[in-house]
Amino acid sequence: MQTTPTAWYSARTKPKHEHIAAANVRRHLLLPVFFPRLRLEKMTRRGLVRVAEPLFPGYIFIRCIVEERVNDIQHLSGMSRLVQFGGKFPRVADVIIEELKAGFGQDEVLAVESRLAPGDEVTVAAGAFAGMSAQVLKNLPAKKRVQILLEILGRPTTVEVGNEAIMPKRHTVADLAPFLAAPAGRERLRV
Repeated sequence: MQTTPTAWYSARTKPKHEHIAAANVRRHLLLPVFFPRLRLEKMTRRGLVRVAEPLFPGYIFIRCIVEERVNDIQHLSGMSRLVQFGGKFPRVADVIIEELKAGFGQDEVLAVESRLAPGDEVTVAAGAFAGMSAQVLKNLPAKKRVQILLEILGRPTTVEVGNEAIMPKRHTVADLAPFLAAPAGRERLRV
């Protein structure tokens, strides 16, 4: 009797339910799941918060024998369906998952550290100038501060603020894609 080997497959989750779907596959089906996330700082109504966002929003990877588990997977809470083309479930090559895992580590989360450069556009997130747009003049890492150029009363004014008081305008997963394609093995990604 010939056994079918397990393979990685991509599964579509319900919107914003990736973590629920991954937990349910692990808990109820006892299958290996890979759910890579990026840990970064985002500006919200509550101020600057640290969040973990999915690298592939709406998708997780599951290792299984798909013919045996398709119904079980698709009927779990948080899950939408397995990805299929032309009625077939395409495999995700082991080498792709292994390369991603090498870059993300054991907890499947990659910390993205904000690294501002002169000329970057930012928004002041806290303090007296909250909500104003500015341009980075100098990064002062030893002081954990940044020198920015604000326009106050129609005049350009240089101000020094803490790193936590500003938020880069370019802080989406699409902006991070070139850095994610860099060689694996980094503990932190500097943007």
